[in-house]
Amino acid sequence: MSHLNTNPVDYQPSISVVIYSYNTEKTIEVCIISAELLTSEIMLIDFESTDETVELAEKKGVAVQKIPHSNFVEPARNTGMLNADTDWVFILDDDERITKELAEEILTAIRSDEYSYYRIPRKEFFAKKVWLKHGGWWPNTQVRLIKKVDFQEWPSQIHSFPKIQGNEGQLKHAFLHYSKNDYFTIVNKTINFENIESDLLFKANKPVNTLTFFRKFLAELYRRMFKWQGYKDGTIGIIESIYQAFSKTITYLYLYEKKNSRTV
Repeated sequence: MSHLNTNPVDYQPSISVVIYSYNTEKTIEVCIISAELLTSEIMLIDFESTDETVELAEKKGVAVQKIPHSNFVEPARNTGMLNADTDWVFILDDDERITKELAEEILTAIRSDEYSYYRIPRKEFFAKKVWLKHGGWWPNTQVRLIKKVDFQEWPSQIHSFPKIQGNEGQLKHAFLHYSKNDYFTIVNKTINFENIESDLLFKANKPVNTLTFFRKFLAELYRRMFKWQGYKDGTIGIIESIYQAFSKTITYLYLYEKKNSRTV
């Protein structure tokens, strides 16, 4: 049965949360509990997890749809948006959490027809303790609250922006992001994401040479550390600024290798 409402102003619009997951059995229940602050309509889009993620979600009454594995989240977001049958949809990754304050603000915001989607600030945490307030990490607004009828497509490219008709709104309260738990995990993600980014640059025929490495590293370090004042977050902020410069350089190292590879 569809949850889409059509009455103009005398009801609370329906809303669902779409969660992306892949092998997150240790955290998926906490993620779902945070989503329940907003709604009981929760859908899990799973990238063929091999652990207990799906079973744990189903035990909590969450609808699960499995799709082919991808190294980035956009296919899951598009699938979730297309399959949702509520007036509004909130997109949530498995390492993100909704707060009570945000849930209350969302339920108020969606009663208005003024906007078709909302940008929401996201708090980035390192090791689940240190809130990164500088270095370009705050407010780091994300488009995650979308009116179903105005949604068109979430392109499959990494870090793509959803195609939505209508006006953009802005919410005040933030959701939480716990992706930066340790550098062992972060480095593994970097290897994956920067390889994908380098593929896009390669297809766009972006130039790269030895000087590019120095230019990209120093420019990103300057932005993160000084322009965006990453040093104000202390040791972690300084390390993060250096790491982001390293990450940017890795992309172009991969690009250089792909441009200069030869068939043996």
